[in-house]
Amino acid sequence: MADGTPRKETRIQAEKREIIREAALEVFASHGFRGATLDQIAEVAKLSKPNLLYYFDSKEAIHADLLARLLDTWLDPLREMREDGDPIREIRGYIQRKLEAARDYPRESRLFANEILQGAPRLLDELQGPLRDLVNDKSDLMRRWMDDGKIARISPHHLIFAIWAVTQHYADFDVQVRAVLGKDDEARFHDAAETIEKLFFSGLAPR
Repeated sequence: MADGTPRKETRIQAEKREIIREAALEVFASHGFRGATLDQIAEVAKLSKPNLLYYFDSKEAIHADLLARLLDTWLDPLREMREDGDPIREIRGYIQRKLEAARDYPRESRLFANEILQGAPRLLDELQGPLRDLVNDKSDLMRRWMDDGKIARISPHHLIFAIWAVTQHYADFDVQVRAVLGKDDEARFHDAAETIEKLFFSGLAPR
């Protein structure tokens, strides 16, 4: 605008931007950052490349936008762990929320995994900042539970890493899971939760 105030995005412009994000998520999740192209994203979005570039000026800009939104999706399940709750119930809830995220946001999970496998060049500051701070905070919470004799004494950081590993498997390796099981239904997430909980909680029970 003439006075320097940014012009508010119209509803149509906001919708177009969301269409581009959705298309980019599909392309990045399938091909990774290096394998994805603006032409592929424009094709999936059913937009011309010049039209796409009106909203995002580069592949890097779209990818950065998606990663910024993704971090909250990644961190929110851990943020919900409450200090005043029952420790076993809180950890069980975290496992369930992570499996739900694997079920509901598999492309976002693969986008995150691709970024990590490349050395997190566009996300390292966030990993060393908000993510590390949150993990340290929840690890301190678990240590307080251990000090109170509510759960067994183990490494909280490695417990969180282990939960990440087993729950993300159902998003990042979903094709493999479905191929081995020979079926494609929601039961695999219920069975996964039940199995994972038994594995973890046998080791978390206070001695």
